[in-house]
Amino acid sequence: MMRIRNIVAELKIYGKNYMRSRTALFFVFIFPLLFMLIFGSIFSGGNSSPTPLYVQNLDGNSTLASQFIAALNDTHIVSIRTIPASVNITKYISENSISSALLIPQGFSQDYVQGMQVNLTYYFNPSQSTSAVAQQAIQFVVQAFNNQGSTASGNISVSTASVSFKATNTSDYLIPGLIGLVILTSPMFSMTFVVSSYKKNKIFRQLSLTPLSKGEWFISKFFWYLIISALSAVEIVAVGYFLFHSHVSLTLYMVPFILLGVFMFTSLGILAGSVSKSEEGASVIGNIITFPMMFLSGTFFPVSIMPGWLQTVAHILPLYYIIDGLNSVMIYSNMNAALVDIVVSIAVAVVIFIATLITFSWKED
Repeated sequence: MMRIRNIVAELKIYGKNYMRSRTALFFVFIFPLLFMLIFGSIFSGGNSSPTPLYVQNLDGNSTLASQFIAALNDTHIVSIRTIPASVNITKYISENSISSALLIPQGFSQDYVQGMQVNLTYYFNPSQSTSAVAQQAIQFVVQAFNNQGSTASGNISVSTASVSFKATNTSDYLIPGLIGLVILTSPMFSMTFVVSSYKKNKIFRQLSLTPLSKGEWFISKFFWYLIISALSAVEIVAVGYFLFHSHVSLTLYMVPFILLGVFMFTSLGILAGSVSKSEEGASVIGNIITFPMMFLSGTFFPVSIMPGWLQTVAHILPLYYIIDGLNSVMIYSNMNAALVDIVVSIAVAVVIFIATLITFSWKED
C-alpha cells in the first residue's frame, strides 16, 4: 500500500534539494520566460511565413478552379491546404480550429465561362492578422482573373463569413507551446540525471533498505513536477497577458494535459536514466529524446507551417498531443479535438509507464 507519510517526506527532501539548485530553477522559471520575451516580440511584429489557407473545391477537377488555386499558391503569401469536398466546411473549420478557409462553389468554371457572377466564400477569424493577409491574397488573385477575363467572361466576387475564436494576438499561440516545453524539460532532464546518478552512487540500493517503496518514490517526484509545471504555467500566462496582451483562457480543461504530460515525461525520464549505463550516456539519451520534441512539436511555431514530412514526424512525438490539446482548450475551445489528444496521450503515457516499470529496478548491480 502507498503510505502518504513516506510520499510527503520524500517530496519535502527532494523539493528542498531541487530548490537549492540554481540551474534547475533557471530552466523552470527563467528559461521559458526568455523564449516568451524573444518569440513574443518576434510574433507581435508580424509573420513572414506563408499563411495557411484551407480551400474546399466543390467544382471538381475543372481547369479554371485548378488554375485559381494554383494562382493563390503562386503568390507565396498563402500556403494551400485542402478541405475534402465531402465534408461540411463550417463543421470542418470548427473541428480543426481553422482561421482562414475559402469555398469554391460547384459550377465555378461553367458559370464564369458563361459570363455569370461567381461568388467565392471566405471564412475567417477577424481577430487574426493572418486572416487579413490571406484575404488580401485572395482579392489579388480575384482581381487578376477579372482583369484578364474577356468581355464574355463572368465576374468573380468574394463574400466573407467570420469565424470567432478567443485568441486575439499572434503571441497567444506561443503560450501553450511554452507550457508544454516546461512540462517536457523539467521532469525529463531532472529524472534522467537523478536516476543515472543514483545508480552510479548506489543510492537506490540504500533506498531499498528503507520503508520507502518505488511507487512512493515515483509519486513524490510526479507531485513535485506537477507543482513546478503548474506554477510555471501561471507565470507564462501572466507574462503573456501583461506584456503581450494575450487572451488565452485559463481553464480547468488544461489540467488533464498538465497531469498527463508530467506523468508521461517523469516516466520517460526515469526510463531514459534506467537504460543508460553511465551519467554521460543518460545525458545523450535524454537530449536525443528531448530536443526533437522541443522544436518539432509546435512549441515555438505551428506544426501546420512545417513541410509535410516534418508534420508526419511531429505527429509521432508525444509532446505534440500535449501542446495541441493545450492549444485546443486555451485558444480555440475545441473540446472534440482536445478529447482526441487526451486519448492519444493516455495511450502513450500507459505504454511509457509500463516500459518504465519493466526497466526500472530499485536494486542495481
